[in-house]
Order: sequence, then structure tokens, then C-alpha cells
Amino acid sequence: MAQSKTCQVLVVGGGPGGYPAAIRAGQLGLDTIIVDKHGLGGTCLNRGCIPSKAFIHASSKYEEMVHHAQKDEMGLKIADPTLDMAGVTAWKDGIVSKLTKGVGQLLKAAKVETIAGWATFQNAKTCVVEMENGETVEITAEHVILATGSKETELPFMPFGGNVIGSTEALELTERPEKLVVVGGGYIGLELGIAFRKMGSEVAVVEALDSILPSYDKELIRPVQMWLKKNKVALHTGCKAKGAVEEGGQTFLEFEDAKGQTQRIEADKILVAVGRKPVTEGWGLENMGVDMDGPFVKIDHQCRTAMRGVYAIGDLVGEPLLAHKATKQGELVAEIIAGHKRAYDPVSVAAVCFTEPELVGVGLTPDEAKAKGETVITGKFPLAASGRALTMEGGADGGFVRVTARESDHVILGIHAVGKHVSELSGEFALALEMGATLEDVAGTIHVHPTLTEGFAEGVLTALGHPIHISA
Repeated sequence: MAQSKTCQVLVVGGGPGGYPAAIRAGQLGLDTIIVDKHGLGGTCLNRGCIPSKAFIHASSKYEEMVHHAQKDEMGLKIADPTLDMAGVTAWKDGIVSKLTKGVGQLLKAAKVETIAGWATFQNAKTCVVEMENGETVEITAEHVILATGSKETELPFMPFGGNVIGSTEALELTERPEKLVVVGGGYIGLELGIAFRKMGSEVAVVEALDSILPSYDKELIRPVQMWLKKNKVALHTGCKAKGAVEEGGQTFLEFEDAKGQTQRIEADKILVAVGRKPVTEGWGLENMGVDMDGPFVKIDHQCRTAMRGVYAIGDLVGEPLLAHKATKQGELVAEIIAGHKRAYDPVSVAAVCFTEPELVGVGLTPDEAKAKGETVITGKFPLAASGRALTMEGGADGGFVRVTARESDHVILGIHAVGKHVSELSGEFALALEMGATLEDVAGTIHVHPTLTEGFAEGVLTALGHPIHISA
């Protein structure tokens, strides 16, 4: 016979949206249960953001060691380094394990009950959870927060299996593929493709669109294209993958090139990275009476669904599919349930791409602002003129910080950057937009020397017409 439990708040999904929602609800004194099947921390912590960044960091370390072994630079010289792929994966797993245990401890400290299992809803407020030991528990809640996240998109003509892998399996490899073909030139494919290239794999990228990283403008992605060319990553844009072919004991990706001709590339592994889709099947969403917005659950400005007392957050509700968006929505919903007056209405959500070099985008590009009828002024500061960037070998990668502001009142509308470690500037960029900062606000703020943040201040000064460290 199934156990029965009741609670004020039931959170389904322990990812970067779900577990902060549960912690905040617990902090506010709400009787809260969180249910998760695939490990606290969700895709982000277990199979996405954190393991991929660990992987990228290790690949960069290896690349630097190889560079110094081949060339005496900075007064540094080392013997030939070796790569232990299994060791990299084990190190990554250690970080993930530490962080997932930390999430569990935080939930416990907030007096949140954690149940490991798969939840299936019978109606909007009641679900049955099947646990690993085969036992079930029925949970009825006053309020439900849906945070089921998203999963990798498989191509119907090239499903995962054998030498065709997704990003999850790519991060579990214990042997480096000599030849890797990446299907998809978005941020996931390029982040991992670049990391494997740094580790010594031959890498080719096949992208159906005419350009890689379609969510970023051409000026911003040019330094990334420069790195790919310099490092002999083969780019096949305007090309459509047709399938994996096994022939003579070898694997090939077959694709249609821009001229409509069929081509083949040999591969040890084919990494399919063509996007993600919300997890809406297999847990009884159809029994909950919520409305849909295309493939996503439809919500209002308070993350409420069409069913009273049911909320949805994160990747389940649409773009941007970003962990930090999910976290903010989770905290917000918990506070709404507790009676606080809150609404989800950010000015902008920063997007970061951990390629080589890194990309950051917050707000509108110059072209996007003009398309909205704005008359703008822009300022661009090359990181080649930044002392801090040069000390990190980042000044020669074509990086820059670009600021877009409304001409009439100098309110900043967008900030974009490309360069080594510029992801660390994303918080300052987002804060500037959220606070409605003007160019003068940023110019009047003393930025620490020597840091990359000076590039933001200099970009602002350039927009104002009087930069200090470049010629106007």
C-alpha cells in the first residue's frame, strides 16, 4: 500500500529552478517536499553547466601546457604533458559529487523533505512517486511548482547510440576521440568541440544555418571564428546532416553541403548538439489542466499556469533556457506562495557562451535597438588595449567590450563582450541594465585597475566620445 503525504508546497524537479524554489519555500516556513529522479542539481549540475565548465577548464590547462612545451614563452618551459581522459572525467565527477551533496545539505537545513523518485501526476495537486526500491508514495499539495527542465534533442534519423552521442555522454568519455564531428554550431556544440580540439582531437562542425552561434551578431562571433580557423577546426555551414553511416568498420557523418551535394566526414564520435526541448512527457502533465505555449507550459508574469495553485519555471516555460533564469523564477514563486508581492520582469537575462574566446550578451545589440526604433550611440573598447587582458594572453584574440545606449538620454540598452574570461563581467553588465544605468553612471564609477572591468568603463567612455586608453 502506498504511503500518503501532504504538504503546502510540492516541487517537482531538483535542478537550478527547483531546488532554490524548495530552499526559499523552506526558509519562509512553508512545509515543502521536493521530488527528483536524476540527482539534485538537475542537468545543470550533473550533466550540463558545471561538468562542461570543468571539462573546458581542464582542456584549457592542457592546451596551455602543450603550448609551453612547444614554445619557451613567459620564461616558462615544461616537459611534454600527457592527457589522461579518464582522469579528467573522474576529476569532473568529484566536483559534481561535492556540489550535489551540498545541495542536499542546504535542503535539509531549510527543513525541506527530499524524495528520490519519479513523480506522475494524477491531477493538478496529487502525484504518485515511484522510488528506486519499488515503493510508492502519494503526495497531495496545496501548491505545486513544476521544474522538470529540458533534455537533449535527438535527430530522428540519427538517434543516440553507438558512436552517435549527446553532450551528456561526451562529458563521460574516458578516451579522447581522435576524430570528432559536431552536428550543431550553437553554444553547446562549440563549447565542447573547442574543448576537444584543445585536448588534441581533430574536430569538424556541421551547421545547417549559414553561420555558427546564430544568437550572437557577426561582429561578436568573429574572434571565435578566428580561433577555429587558427586551430584548424573545419566549419561546414549551410550544411544539413543526413545520418551516420557505418562502413568498413568506420563511422562517417553523411551530410548535404551548401551546393546540395552529399559529403562524408570520418568520425570516431559524432556529437549531436542541436538544442534542447522541455521535459513535458511521462509525468502526467496532461492530467493537470495547464495551458501550453507551443512546446512549453504557458505562464503569466508570476509564473502561474492556467491551473490555480500550479506554477511552472525554468526550461519548462520557454526561452531563455538558462539556469540563472530558472533560479530567479524559483525563488520568486516561493515568495509569491508565501504572500509576497513579486513578479518576474527582468530588464535582461545575461547569456554567456564559454567558447574560445568567451562571449557575453546582455540586452539589445545595435541592430536590434535600431529595429525597435531607437536612435543609438555605441562605444567599443578593444581588449588589446587592456593591461589585464594582455597579462592573461587575451589581448591578441580580437576581444572587445561594446556598449549600446540610447542617444537622447544615454540609457544603456545593451552590453556585449568577447574575450578571455569576459564571462566574469556578465554580472556587472546585467546589473547596469537592471538598474537603468546611463553612460554617465558607469563612467562615474571607479573601476579597479588592473581588471577586465576597466574595458566596460572604457567602452562607455568611447560611446561618450572621450576614451582614455584608445584614440577617439
